[in-house]
Amino acid sequence: MSSPSGLAALALMAVTLQASAQEFRFTGMASTKDGTGIYEEHHQVDGTCTGGVFRPQQHRVAYYKPGEEASFAYKTLDYSASVLRPGVDFIQPTFAEQMQVNYPEPETLLIEWQTPQGDSKRFEVAYPPDTVVDSGFDNFVRQNWQSVVAGESVEFRFLGPTRGEHYGFVLERAENSRLNADHIVQIRPTGMVLRFLVEPIVLGYSDSGALSDYLGLTNIRKNRDENHTAHIRYSVDTYPNCELTP
Repeated sequence: MSSPSGLAALALMAVTLQASAQEFRFTGMASTKDGTGIYEEHHQVDGTCTGGVFRPQQHRVAYYKPGEEASFAYKTLDYSASVLRPGVDFIQPTFAEQMQVNYPEPETLLIEWQTPQGDSKRFEVAYPPDTVVDSGFDNFVRQNWQSVVAGESVEFRFLGPTRGEHYGFVLERAENSRLNADHIVQIRPTGMVLRFLVEPIVLGYSDSGALSDYLGLTNIRKNRDENHTAHIRYSVDTYPNCELTP
């Protein structure tokens, strides 16, 4: 039988663990270049405060057309193994599209993609430690926050899931007249060929490390053959009770 002091210690531990659970909520409003609203993103990130810094664990995103109550797409991300390479489950029922990214073995990821054209594609990809997947780019920026603030460049690999490959990218300071943010950076491909094919993604961040702007190609489809390019403006609904950046 446990002693009173032992029970008290367990109770205190349970309270401490419960108190460390945190929630980070934010909303994104996506619009075209002329300001026409396209959709909204509602984000809920559950995590913990570790060493005074927020560590995400589970992330849910619901997408809504303006004025509609039912979501038209949704995504879940699991950061339990890595904040840079989450497990991904993304569904766009309008186009019968679904994509999953899982990690069956160390240093190997598996992409399963049901395309809008009705095909099924499967890629098994070996990756190096500096690879970033999907929304892991947001955590990558915060992990390198001191470099971002100092204007330094950071190279990494970024997964192109529809191609089943990762590519060289660089995170660097940028300027853009459409963004009014405390810090503006971009992620762009470093390979000569890809630089001609892929436009940089421009990101705005607040001094606290919260994403305020996203300007570039999105994962939401405009039609079966192309995705929306949008300016997404983010606002924070609920901050965790710890810092977003180290």
